[in-house]
Amino acid sequence: MDKPLRASDPCEPGQCPTPGASDAPRGQVPSTERHGTVEGAPGPAGPDLWALHHRLLKPAEAALYTDALNEVIEDFMTRLNQQRAESASGDHVPDIAHHFYFFALEAVCYVLFEKRIGCLERSIPQDTKTFVRSVGLMFQNSLYATFLPKWTRSLLPFWRRYLDGWNTIFSFGKKLIDQKLEEIEAQLQTGGPEKAQISGYLHFLLTSGQLSPRDAEGSLPELLMAGVDTTSNTLTWALYHLSKNPEIQAALHEEVVGMVPAGQVPQHKDFAHMPLLKAVLKETLRLYPVVPVNSRVITDKEIEVGGFLFPKNTQFVFCHYVVSRDPCIFPEPDSFQPQRWLRKKQPDALRAQHPFGSVPFGYGVRACLGRRIAELEMQLLLTRLIQQYEVALAPETGEVT
Repeated sequence: MDKPLRASDPCEPGQCPTPGASDAPRGQVPSTERHGTVEGAPGPAGPDLWALHHRLLKPAEAALYTDALNEVIEDFMTRLNQQRAESASGDHVPDIAHHFYFFALEAVCYVLFEKRIGCLERSIPQDTKTFVRSVGLMFQNSLYATFLPKWTRSLLPFWRRYLDGWNTIFSFGKKLIDQKLEEIEAQLQTGGPEKAQISGYLHFLLTSGQLSPRDAEGSLPELLMAGVDTTSNTLTWALYHLSKNPEIQAALHEEVVGMVPAGQVPQHKDFAHMPLLKAVLKETLRLYPVVPVNSRVITDKEIEVGGFLFPKNTQFVFCHYVVSRDPCIFPEPDSFQPQRWLRKKQPDALRAQHPFGSVPFGYGVRACLGRRIAELEMQLLLTRLIQQYEVALAPETGEVT
């Protein structure tokens, strides 16, 4: 593969064909090969496994996890109130991003593994803390690991840190998968297949025979990691900008309590009537895409992009952060304006933008597997926060860019 092409024109990704799962290699996840997947592939089962995982991309499938997520959110709100009560002012929560990380990990583990892992307890298990640190380590070093020449790997620390992060992620996922396998085996031994209760995503995949334990070790830890970072990062920035824009926060509060009055718990169906809530999250993801760049390789044929012809096996690097802040697409691109996503003549509907102006979850068959779960997590929790609190920055917080 020669030098990559960096695309910062929103029209360019649309000129690349939407490939099948098996011919759209991603950026490499080097350590997955030893854990059961193949570099650049969706997983050892190829497109069939990828298509199976895409159940989570369907809104109707994600909605099935509303009650489970609300259970975790209830515990998170209790934890938040404890933090506020213990602060000197009685209303301060230090380092909210830290708390969102642990909420997101608890929530996605509950969805995938039907297991609560103690993230919201007063004493958080050490392996849970280690996992969260490893996600940050992997992301902090991912750009260096991806784009620095291979000969630098033994000289600079980035590649080793990147691998260390991934190794911990996979080890953590393997532990949860092994525990679930033991539970399934115990159910089968005591009551037979007809007595096994299938409720979680991993349980469904394993008992259906469509996913082997080795497949699970290679693919689900990535889904686990992605869900944690997307939710925590986006909610943190959303609260920051809502606190900086009290008029938007007030409008959002009015929308929220109009659909979900105080004392009620939001449901998936409520969000069809909450366009501003969705717009706040879309605008936050536009400003702060969790994955600022992404890459694909077209392996089967040469391709024309932007009037230029590129040979097959060219790596295309899509610069999401640059595109989503392009003033030609989004006027005043550095400002927080959720209203840009709302239709003026239809205030209850979202407004269409350039289809590739902001694609924080990717697109096509290789879109983010956990998109719908992450969106549901963020919608449910942001609704509860705005329903119950007025969000303000701590006095010592300076300008953040």
